[in-house]
Amino acid sequence: MRLVPLLALLVSACTFGFPHSARPTTSLRLHGTPADAVVTVDEERVGPLAVVAARGVALRQGTHQVTVVAPGFFPWDRLVEAKSDLEKVDLDVQLVPVPE
Repeated sequence: MRLVPLLALLVSACTFGFPHSARPTTSLRLHGTPADAVVTVDEERVGPLAVVAARGVALRQGTHQVTVVAPGFFPWDRLVEAKSDLEKVDLDVQLVPVPE
């Protein structure tokens, strides 16, 4: 039965959607201080704030939790809605120092 592997492939394509490279994305850019603060999206580390400001992050459509943390500062959290591949999301991040 050669149809079974083909059918399995079609079902998995329908279940999981497009291949990763073909999925629509929204460009996320964060700007702010401190430059070495760590940016995470959906609990996955994406890099320092300065790198995300320069290169951006591609977000798949949907809602994403963006967190920026640095030692000695309160964490910064936002829910971001990525709607289309034509939209860009630019956010200003100014971490607030923890008082001593």
